Amino acid sequence: MAEKKIIAVVGATGAQGSGLVRAILNDPTGGFAVRAITRNVNSDKAKVLAKLGAEVVAADIDDVESLKRAFRGAYGAYCVTFFWEHFSPEKELAHAKNMAEAAKATGLKHVIWSTLEDTRKFVPLNDNRMPTLMGTYKVPHLDAKGEANSYFANLGVPTTNLLTSFYWDNFITFGMGPQRSQDGTLEITFPMGDKRLAGIVAEDIGKCAYAIFKAGNKYIGQTVGIAGEHLTGTQIAQAFSRVLGQTVRYNAVEPEVYRNLGFQGAEDLGNMFQFKRDFEEQYLGARDIGFTRSLNPRVQTLETWLSANKARIPQTLTPVRT
Repeated sequence: MAEKKIIAVVGATGAQGSGLVRAILNDPTGGFAVRAITRNVNSDKAKVLAKLGAEVVAADIDDVESLKRAFRGAYGAYCVTFFWEHFSPEKELAHAKNMAEAAKATGLKHVIWSTLEDTRKFVPLNDNRMPTLMGTYKVPHLDAKGEANSYFANLGVPTTNLLTSFYWDNFITFGMGPQRSQDGTLEITFPMGDKRLAGIVAEDIGKCAYAIFKAGNKYIGQTVGIAGEHLTGTQIAQAFSRVLGQTVRYNAVEPEVYRNLGFQGAEDLGNMFQFKRDFEEQYLGARDIGFTRSLNPRVQTLETWLSANKARIPQTLTPVRT
């Protein structure tokens, strides 16, 4: 029996990485083994992955030498950064550079880089349609990832750039779920107008990534995008209403209102939603649902996922201030 190809997964206990780890483990005859990379091999999440059969290895994306050790002997790697842990695009760039250098040094045959658009190619810094943030960015958490594509390309790392979408999981984990308005009605708030949002369950990103690895060289050198659905705010609210059995309203606000909601990252997210609204055709066009289903025929709809996670959906009693 041929030796299995090892996929090293950065952020293996996170939203995207854990989905890929489980996809590989759930396909024992697929020809791949998984090396779960995490900073803390003794965390509860890491221990669960070890019990499921993953090789769990410690590495820190701040330390390129630890990444080289973790990548050594692997066929490929899934590389992702974690902006919302530190809110620093400069750290995103440094982390991506470390992963690209480690991939090159260890001779990986296929890297999937989880990336997003550099919005400055659509809205230059001198364009006042949206404010410039941190002096250098329009949407810091998108722009840094898009800028970092060049690290992998310039080093000649065989890479698939994977454009991901809004996690439906954010309705549970990121505080974006229904909140009570002043009149007591549940509502979700986005500055998207009547434009559609590309969304996907985080677990399904991992399943799509696994299909890309299984396709061999087919997607190396390409940028591909994935989404489970393209939904308007009204359609998202309707899905919540059906699942929760009570009315959930879509509260469409202007991006400037969202930028001033006062939570950490509000300006970044306000600009992000404005970018997705103003460039809907280009953004959705890069995330084809048919292509996504060709990779993962069982990709979940928002409503299916909400139904399975109904008990976890917070329904905040504090009125949202808009």
